[in-house]
Amino acid sequence: MTQTGAGVRAAVIGTGMIASVHHRAIRAAGGVVVGVLGSRPEHSAEAAAAWGCAAYPDLEALLAADVDVVHVCTPNATHAAFATAVLRSGRHVVCEKPVAVSAAEAEGLEALAAGSGLVAAVPFVYRYHPIVRELRARRIAGQFGAWHALHGSYLQDWMLAPDAGNWRVHPEAGGRSRAFADIGSHWCDLVEFTSGERLARLTALASIAVPQRPTGSAQSFTAQAAEAAPALAPVTTEDVAVVAFQTASGTPGSVVVSQVAAGRRNRLWFELDGSAGSAVFDQEAPETAWLGSPDGAQVIARGAGQLSAEQARLSYLPGGHPQGYQDCFNAFTADVYSAIAGDAPDGLPTLADGLRSVRITDAVLASAASGAWSDIEGTL
Repeated sequence: MTQTGAGVRAAVIGTGMIASVHHRAIRAAGGVVVGVLGSRPEHSAEAAAAWGCAAYPDLEALLAADVDVVHVCTPNATHAAFATAVLRSGRHVVCEKPVAVSAAEAEGLEALAAGSGLVAAVPFVYRYHPIVRELRARRIAGQFGAWHALHGSYLQDWMLAPDAGNWRVHPEAGGRSRAFADIGSHWCDLVEFTSGERLARLTALASIAVPQRPTGSAQSFTAQAAEAAPALAPVTTEDVAVVAFQTASGTPGSVVVSQVAAGRRNRLWFELDGSAGSAVFDQEAPETAWLGSPDGAQVIARGAGQLSAEQARLSYLPGGHPQGYQDCFNAFTADVYSAIAGDAPDGLPTLADGLRSVRITDAVLASAASGAWSDIEGTL
């Protein structure tokens, strides 16, 4: 992959799993991680030692450093405050989703970004699977006709165990929504991006599979000694959400979102059914897509046959040499840095997309609470 971000100086706020993904993507894009800020000094020091960069004592020190772009990889409730401070300092920002825990907060952040002239991107990175770009190109070319239905699921199992705990469970850190804000947001963004449709109204059901979970921050506490078992707290954020929706054009659809689906590690799956053909994509098998037609079905593979321009741009390995999630993140970051350099990469997700995601999540929560259909603000 071409290193478009050579010389870009980046700082990372956060030291968890996703911060490490960002770190690898920055380096792959040709950028340099010059410093890191963790939630505690020891976390900053540990990440700095591993990454070979500075450990900032606080946000003020980070914003006083020679930094071009800041990657915000912290718990959800802190995203908007950090991103706001970064933009006000005149730096570009990459902010993890959800960009805020309320639509009002997200609207303020998006307005600030829009008026700043700075690049403000959100890593909806599944857009960067080359085969997704192929499906999108075929849709734009009219190969699927008018859509009849959009449907699918995003299933994980990392919260299946009753003793699984994480900061995302607790609304003061993760926000009022968990499963949908965390992964349902990705499904909606990807389906809207690929299909060209926009969800307009929805009705939702949400459920909590485990009513109490540990209060600690580790993903699982099974390895802890019995005498060190953490206290339990009531769970108020959903494990499962089932959503039926209608798009602005009137197309019906549905999605099932779960973080308690045994054996499903990270299965984002969708099917788009049109008058001339259908398309299926499975994120756990991202090198292929299933295409249906009146004459039958076929499976297309990345790097084979006639490639759309965007598939060709993002396919940097020959067919048969798999590209995956980290490659998507690398390509997304390369596009961010290309935008910082003044280019306009196709499909780069911005804070406007982050705001839309928060609005969809708010509509899901409102419908799940009321039992009524909810309109998605800003769709029309």
